[in-house]
Amino acid sequence: MKLGLSIGSFTWPGGPEAIAPTLARIAVAAEAAGFDSLWVMDHLLQIRFLGEPDEPMLEGVTTLGWLAARTERVTLGLLVGGVPYRPAGIWLKAATTLDVLSGGRAWFGIGAAWNEEEAHALGIPFPPLADRFALLEETLRLVRAGWTGPAGTRAPLHGRHVRAEEILNAPQAIARPHPPILVGGGGEERTLRLVARYADACNVFGSPEQIRHKFAVLRRRCEEEGRDPATIERTNLVHLGVSVDGTPRTLGPAALLDRLAAYAEAGSHHAILALRDAHEIATLELIGREVIPHLRGLGEPSPLAARP
Repeated sequence: MKLGLSIGSFTWPGGPEAIAPTLARIAVAAEAAGFDSLWVMDHLLQIRFLGEPDEPMLEGVTTLGWLAARTERVTLGLLVGGVPYRPAGIWLKAATTLDVLSGGRAWFGIGAAWNEEEAHALGIPFPPLADRFALLEETLRLVRAGWTGPAGTRAPLHGRHVRAEEILNAPQAIARPHPPILVGGGGEERTLRLVARYADACNVFGSPEQIRHKFAVLRRRCEEEGRDPATIERTNLVHLGVSVDGTPRTLGPAALLDRLAAYAEAGSHHAILALRDAHEIATLELIGREVIPHLRGLGEPSPLAARP
């Protein structure tokens, strides 16, 4: 099993001036601890599950580029990008840019988006759900076309929401055959069908029993689409607290390992920890010492592990 770290809060001691050096320490410590991936949210205001809307929030694509310059091994992605926040061509160019500048370490994480409040607050168009799913599918089609051949397909894409006259993408991504495409969300009719049709990975959340069910639905969608489900990396988001002293509000390392083992048994290849207090470097170091070494033999190996 692989382990990722999702950084969803930037409310750290020291105010805005301390955000950059604190984030650098987190990235360096997570990589040294053995985390496989680093993720940030694609939100412009803090979400209600994690804090108040006026708490600090960084724009995700910019933040990933900054993290790429301070790390060497971990993969980097949005968990997940909100498709109406950027035009399809910009999604292609941003993901390719991150991949080139990071030496082939980018993920392209994308979803239909849900936070209508932040979109309205900042004047971002937020179409109805059916239109967002249609936009998501057309964006996935454009991005895949842009990663086909040495400079994209150069062919037009005339969709209902995306109209591109020449899908030209230079420089091309470094990752082969292209950066992994991850579609986030557990919607059984539309989201998991888009995973089966276009993606290299899914991301769901919930209890081990809940994600086991989602993965079973994904297998059915793959059968319907003529796709081998074994080619898709199954990831899950885990909202857990971990502390050095194992206080009651959090899980100690043994309990965390047990929880991750349950997710691996349920079918996850790649668990992503959402830690609000990721700036507590001792916690990351503890996970590196007492959790990560025991994860590698859990569950099935990821199909993406065999990529060049």
